[in-house]
Amino acid sequence: MPAFLKSSHTESLPLIYLKRVADRLLVETQNQDKELNIVFVSDEEIREINERWFNRPWATNCISFPMEEGDILGDVVISVDTAKREAELGLTTLQNRLVDLIIHGFVHLLGYDHEKGIEQERLMAQEEFRLKKEITRRAIMADLCVNVDHVATLRQARGGTEPDPVVAAGVVELAGADGVVVHLREDRRHIQDRDVRLIREIVQTRLTLEMAATEEMLNIAREIKPDIVTLVPEKRQEITTEGGLDVVTLEASIKDAVSRLHDAGIPVSLFVDPERDQIEASKRVGADCIEIHTGRYADAESPEVQDKEFEQIAEMARFASDLGVRVHAGHGLKYHNTARLVSISEIVEFSIGHSIISRAVMVGLENAVKEMRRIVKGY
Repeated sequence: MPAFLKSSHTESLPLIYLKRVADRLLVETQNQDKELNIVFVSDEEIREINERWFNRPWATNCISFPMEEGDILGDVVISVDTAKREAELGLTTLQNRLVDLIIHGFVHLLGYDHEKGIEQERLMAQEEFRLKKEITRRAIMADLCVNVDHVATLRQARGGTEPDPVVAAGVVELAGADGVVVHLREDRRHIQDRDVRLIREIVQTRLTLEMAATEEMLNIAREIKPDIVTLVPEKRQEITTEGGLDVVTLEASIKDAVSRLHDAGIPVSLFVDPERDQIEASKRVGADCIEIHTGRYADAESPEVQDKEFEQIAEMARFASDLGVRVHAGHGLKYHNTARLVSISEIVEFSIGHSIISRAVMVGLENAVKEMRRIVKGY
């Protein structure tokens, strides 16, 4: 069960980032099946809570309310005003201080209490340090990998040399993307072999090669050695990839492809629909990751349908993560519908292309990447 965050404070807070921290705390302590509520308030509001419940008419930085119910861990209330002052005194950012207070309040919910003596204070500090270290070690923010296929699509429309997706890959990295994605199709409708080879040479972050599991593509991948391969279904007549890979039906051949790529030292992701049987099959064939196909969510014709698809993605992302499979997501994501998926802490990477390249026509590629990066990173 994910954590729930809300704020009554006027300060603009990085709630998406803080939610990912809270979700990770639940996972790290094996409490992911319990509800955690975190509320950000003012000094005046927390003073009123202190006076009502603890007979102390002053503001504190944090209050925890453990719950008796089996499926509710409890509530944590944090004063943004006090956190802001403490951040300034400690020469740190408000975000960092809020993370510390979330951890502090969370550890109280686990039963630790520094007010019950020196030994309890020591044990609580030890647990806070352990969780802070684990949170710091893991990448709390999701990565943004940018697909430059449609730069090549524009080039191929005239059959010339411009715009060059190789140049675009460099701009994408300079704008702060965590990786570059290219899809080398069998019909070479946009990205060409030359593009993949040159991009492989210049990329300093990581290169994801999307491809069908054909003999030709396996040989190319084994030669070029991208940082990761994403196996996708491919139809000649489709405009873009339609639907996820049917790993259940093609399990034997995909397992062979995954094995051959692993033999070449290349991690493998499978582009699949958010369905339990496809994720289980992905685990069986040895995939390191899955990329959840977000097309049904992105193309939803009503808020009700989008809500349903969002819940399905969230449930399947948690399911895959529990199986030990890294979770990526992509397809059809735009500037107005990505932020909601970013709140799913199990999704650690987003692959986005068409909407960024489309926006780049209006605002420039660097600005388009930076705008999407702010959405994915939560600040």
